[in-house]
Amino acid sequence: MTVIDPPRAPRFGPRPGADGRQGEDQSEPTGRLPAWPLFMLLVLFPLWWFLGLSTFIFPILAAPMALFLLRRRPIKVPPGFLLWALFLVWVVAGVAMLGVNPPGTVAEPASSRLVAYALRTVNYFSVTVIFLYAGNLTERELPRLRLVRMLGALFVTTLVGGLVGIAFPTLQLRSPVSSLLPASLAADDFVQRLVTPSVAQVQEVLGGVPRPSAPFEYTNAWGNNLSILMVWFVLGWVVYGSRLRRGLGVLLLLLAVIPVTFSLNRGLWIGLLLSFVYVAFRLALRGKALAVVAIALALVVGGAVFTASPLQGIVADRLQNQHSNELRTSLTRDAISGATRSPVIGFGSTRAVQGARRSVAVGPTSQCPQCGGAVIGSNGHLWLLIFSHGFIGAALYVGFFLQAIVRYWRDTTPLGIAGGLSIALPLFYMFVYGALVSPLCMYLLSMALLWRNDMERRRARALASAERAVVPATAGAGVG
Repeated sequence: MTVIDPPRAPRFGPRPGADGRQGEDQSEPTGRLPAWPLFMLLVLFPLWWFLGLSTFIFPILAAPMALFLLRRRPIKVPPGFLLWALFLVWVVAGVAMLGVNPPGTVAEPASSRLVAYALRTVNYFSVTVIFLYAGNLTERELPRLRLVRMLGALFVTTLVGGLVGIAFPTLQLRSPVSSLLPASLAADDFVQRLVTPSVAQVQEVLGGVPRPSAPFEYTNAWGNNLSILMVWFVLGWVVYGSRLRRGLGVLLLLLAVIPVTFSLNRGLWIGLLLSFVYVAFRLALRGKALAVVAIALALVVGGAVFTASPLQGIVADRLQNQHSNELRTSLTRDAISGATRSPVIGFGSTRAVQGARRSVAVGPTSQCPQCGGAVIGSNGHLWLLIFSHGFIGAALYVGFFLQAIVRYWRDTTPLGIAGGLSIALPLFYMFVYGALVSPLCMYLLSMALLWRNDMERRRARALASAERAVVPATAGAGVG
């Protein structure tokens, strides 16, 4: 077994040697999978955002990945994948309920919901293909550390996008895709949001504080992705970085405090705190007392510096102005109530509620911009799951992540700890954030790294056992 650079870095996990033979799986398929689709997805993501394709690039790149996988057969799947496959079956089955209008929702025909359902379903299958593709790549085709650093590159993009969003909050670009849209689609606000690159959302929260969103559509998606990508950035740039890369990584992490604060994302703030607690707990279990003390000291010093900075006032004001709590609570009640009317497969997709917390009018008006128009499931992926796919569909989704957390808990390598955190955070975020499409892709890529690390560790143990069995036999043969 070898150690990834730098020479004194913590052990990343077993990998093939420089000649590619050490730890090689003799049963792996002969067809090679190229790494460029993942490079294009993660490293070149700013390009797709600029072109207005940031939402659609996932199914676009999943198509060649699926073709490569079919040529690669047999396709490996991770343990517990049956739960995810059943969840996808539930998603497809929901099409039968699109014409049903639960009480308290806006009555519409099934045809009006078909586009949103189809887009969501395509996204679920797309991220599944990307997940399997990343997991089927061998260490020679795409080393785990390189994939970690690709995710770290997207973190840097997200950080830069956040800083630009604060400096130029009203900046919007006319993308090539938006220019090519038919007039009927171009007039739709939802479609325009998807294909028009904007760097921030300027809302009524705290008098119009710009909330960064680039290179994603919404501020909540920005925060969700940032926290997951930050985990891999720390691993690839700080834990396994050279001295120069490590110093630059620490500087970028300090800069991230600015857009994280301006995002006004309470879920993100809590998620980052949970991340520190999780890592400290895992290190404590390994007996890394000094590392735990260092984390605690960093939190204390960082908290003291932050409290003395002007950023502290923004956090205090946000915590005193809980604008969205009432709406979130109302939508959660609607999701649970609706799910009880179709507990097995749900209603296939979301529904707009009749009226809202401030008015019985359907849709916003100039006098009441927050009236009406609220969508069940928009306040968290869990509520979307139970309403759209029933309690069983939601259980399959959650069960898939829970079994992975339990299965890979024994992986105490740095990658194992980072991956465990990256698939545990979604179980918190699903209460407050949506997951489609980019966050869910980052969750599953994190799981793919855990899956590959587990396969390499098992392979290394099998190789070590074989070597131990050969040594006594060789020694015995020489005695006579």
